[in-house]
Amino acid sequence: MGFDPVTVADRASERAIKRYLAQAFPEHGIVGEEFGTTQPDARFRWIIDPIDGTRAFIMGMPTWGTLIGLADGETPVLGVMHQPFTGERFWSAKSTAHMSCADSSKSRRLKTRACPTLDQAVFSATHPDLFATRAEKAVHARIKACARMTRYGGDCYAYCMLAAGHIDVIAEPGLKTYDIAALIPIIERAGGVVTTWDGTSALHGGDILACGDRALHAQILTLIASA
Repeated sequence: MGFDPVTVADRASERAIKRYLAQAFPEHGIVGEEFGTTQPDARFRWIIDPIDGTRAFIMGMPTWGTLIGLADGETPVLGVMHQPFTGERFWSAKSTAHMSCADSSKSRRLKTRACPTLDQAVFSATHPDLFATRAEKAVHARIKACARMTRYGGDCYAYCMLAAGHIDVIAEPGLKTYDIAALIPIIERAGGVVTTWDGTSALHGGDILACGDRALHAQILTLIASA
């Protein structure tokens, strides 16, 4: 996983998003993957990943997306994931989460599904090679061995599928704030939970665990601690 591609589209997209946000909210800070942070001490900070899943983007696979999140201090308050190729958009509202498609003027509410135990769960991660250290490999092996089914390659789209009730657990090490900040409120307001592997806030990235069911999340935190 040493190849970390950055395309012209990554940079151009972030410039366009930052330009709009700076005009609309000049007092807000901006945290971008490609061009860093402006106004880091601002109460409100927009957290941008212009193309999450650049490898998928290069390969023409529609699992990438544009992530835009908003944090109020240490609290994620808004998240959007937009997939321009398919026209799908996922976003958080005040207490709910929704998605819309390009061929429909209507949106539908997102809801995670009940799945209290790992032996019933669908587990996903972007790639098994993300689990590089001995400890990370042990966590991956334990979850995969216990899960009902495992699939890879979802990037940010997988997190939205978790919010939509199609995936039960995603575990990935070493994410950055711009990889996860926008997805936290989408999942949480669909009924799920997102933390680090030690159960703390995922806003600043790290080793991430997202589950659609809180009982499942608690079970996997225990599994990770023992692994």
